[in-house]
Parts: sequence; structure tokens; C-alpha cells
Amino acid sequence: MTTVQSPPVPPTTAIRPAVVARTALYAVPAANAIVVTLFAVQAGFASDALLVLGRFAGLYAALLMAFQLLLVARLPWLDRRIGMDRLTNWHRWTGFGLLWTLLAHVVLVTLGYARSSSMDPVGQLVDLAETVEGVLRAVVAFGLILVVGGVSARWARRRLAYETWHFIHLYTYVAVVLAFTHQVAAGTTFTTSSAATAYWYTLWGVALGSVFLGRLALPLYRNLRHRLRVEAVVPESDDVVSVHITGRDLDRLPARAGQFFLWRFLTKDRWWQANPYSLSAAPDGRHLRLTAKAAGEGSAALRHLRPGTRVFAEGPYGAFTAMHRTRPDAVLIAGGVGVTPVRALLEELHGHAVVIHRVNSERDAVLHDELRDLARLKGAELHLVTGPPVPDRLAPGELLRLVPDIAGRDVFLCGPPPMMNAVLGSLRALGVPRTQIHFERFSLAG
Repeated sequence: MTTVQSPPVPPTTAIRPAVVARTALYAVPAANAIVVTLFAVQAGFASDALLVLGRFAGLYAALLMAFQLLLVARLPWLDRRIGMDRLTNWHRWTGFGLLWTLLAHVVLVTLGYARSSSMDPVGQLVDLAETVEGVLRAVVAFGLILVVGGVSARWARRRLAYETWHFIHLYTYVAVVLAFTHQVAAGTTFTTSSAATAYWYTLWGVALGSVFLGRLALPLYRNLRHRLRVEAVVPESDDVVSVHITGRDLDRLPARAGQFFLWRFLTKDRWWQANPYSLSAAPDGRHLRLTAKAAGEGSAALRHLRPGTRVFAEGPYGAFTAMHRTRPDAVLIAGGVGVTPVRALLEELHGHAVVIHRVNSERDAVLHDELRDLARLKGAELHLVTGPPVPDRLAPGELLRLVPDIAGRDVFLCGPPPMMNAVLGSLRALGVPRTQIHFERFSLAG
């Protein structure tokens, strides 16, 4: 076993990486909103108040659309500091804001023109689409965004396979192109000066370039360089399997314990399916390992992979790493197969650690022998907590009994959502500061 040396814990007075990243994400749209407003004022106002309000709504909708692209670009700098789950959640709520802002733009502009032409709103919208260059493209873009927004609602998202949802979501990029060409053709705010035009093209160039870099160029480059393939498949229990991955120059792959990849195993029946699996061992520069429980067709098929199978991996992703430590000592709490990133993280952490593994029964304790040996090597305490979900064996009193000084430690938490929600409630009740609680919900679409 090779233990990866982690960087020293930053002093408590240092600005946390997540704070830096969140501040940047707040500042970027705010600064651009100010710039867009100044350019709009410089361009002058229409005579009708509805048209003025509608055009401002359109400008801010365009900013939200560009911000959406930045949130889903999977840029490593942002992802390591905030995490894909939180970025995806922000993307979702920004999307709903975009829907309402676009709706306001369409309604206000249509009503403004209808008031001056004495046409009914529907007839006015049809007339604008037929006579004004770029408006028809905008109507199509708005329709596509409505469809994408509809399938992104929780009730619809839960009923769709990820691949289906993802395919529909790709139409967002068609909507972005149509909306941008509409702004160029029909907008006046960014055609009144060369500075405004340069700003607008730069803004969209950065947004689209970020998506191209993070979602296409970087994954292709890393996979061409590292040429990942399956080295071995090791059953851990009746329904849990570990897949060992090898490749070239893995010491140059910027992966850390606690992170995950989107794995595609290039077999004839699974090459199209991507699944998020955490690293279950700290990267050692020669191998990567994932461990998964058979919870669906994708994870069940892992057991049948053959050595030598090519692998296409996107990542590493995730902020569930030692980068976010604020205290010398830590508590690692895992539920079920959520122990995989926790086991990897323990391998990298320094300082005293307490590991709590919550399972229904001892036979569900995945990688327990490895965890026990690693805890002994690291001088960590290991507690295997077994039993049914009720009563809650990680209630505030139980946690305090296991870790009396828990409020003075970093807490890393990973497990099924109900278990995580219960533990987060216990941590709040025990007064553990939010800055010391680190968790990530591992999913593709939030």
C-alpha cells in the first residue's frame, strides 16, 4: 500500500478555497450585469416603457445563459473548490431564473409592440417572427429552453434515464446559438459602439470556450495521454466489485483521494453509458481503483469486465478532498458503499482520525478489512456501527459518545441521502461549524 502525502493543513486564518471560488462566481455575473446595464443606458431607451423593461430582461437573460454555460463547463479550478453537485444545483436554479427572465422578455416586448400597433399579442408575436430578422430564431430558442426546463423539473428528471435526459439537454446548445444570433441581428445595445461589440463577443467566447475546454478538449486530451484500461476485476462480496485501472503517466493525472470520475467502459454494450464512481484508494501514480455495489445495470455489469478493456474517464471531479481541511484532526463518517471515498481519504489524511462506518449488518461492511488495516497503520480509531435505520445510531448523543471532541474536528461525510441528511442534522445539533463539515452528493444531474 502506497500512502500519498497530503499537503499540510492550511492555517485557520487562511481564506478557504471554497470561499474564494464562491466569491468569484458571485462577482463575475454581478460585474457583467453592471457592464451590460451601462452599455444599455449608453445605447438609449425606447419610447415605450414595456419595450425598455423587455429589452433589459432579454439582456439579463443572455447573461444568465452565459453563466449557465460556465456552471456546467466542469472547469477543474471551480470543481475542486465547489464540487460538481453544488455547481449542478446552482445550474438548475439559474436555469429556472433564465426561464422566467426569458418569459418576461418575450411577454413585455410583444405587449410593447402590440400596444403601438393595435394588434393582439399573439398576432404581434407572429408578425415579429415573420418580419424582424432574428426573432423567429429567438422563438425557437425559447421553445427549446422551455422543453429542457420541463424535463429538468424533479418529477420529470426522476422518470428519465440519465442518457435520455442528457440527450434532450444537448438542445440547450442549439438554443444558445440561436439566441446569440438573435441578439446580434435584432439587438441594438451591442452594436452602438465597438467596445460594446467586443465585450459581447468576448463574453460569449469565454462562455462557449469554457464548455469546449472542460467538457470536450480536456477529457479527450487526458484519455489520449493516459490510455486507461482495466487491469483486474476483484469481487469484494456477492454484490460489490472493485475494478483496478492502469494506464500511462498516471502520476501526471491530477486526481486526489475522495474524488470521482465519470467512467465509460468501452465494451459493445456499455460504451455509451457513463457512471460516477469514486476512487476507493488514494491514487499512487500507477493505478486507480473504483469499488461499486450492484445497484443497477451499469454497476452490475462491472463484474463481467475483462482485463484489457479500454476505459474513457472524465474527471477527476469533486471537492470531497483534504484540500478543504480546516482542523488538524478529522472524523470520517461513511454509510454503506459510501465508504469508498472515505477509505481513500483516510489513506491521504494526516493527523488523528476517527472513522465511523454505518451499515445494516457486518456483511454489508464493504472493504472493512482494508479499512481496519489502514486505520491501524494511520493510528486512527475505527467504529463499525450496525443495525437497522431505526433507531438512529448516529443521533447527536451517539456521535458525541463516539467522538467527544467532534466540534473541534473536520467532518467528512458520505453515504445514502437519508443517512447523510440525518447525520447533518446531528452535526448541527452538536454545534459543529458548517465550515468544518464536508460532503458531496455523487450524481450526474443533481
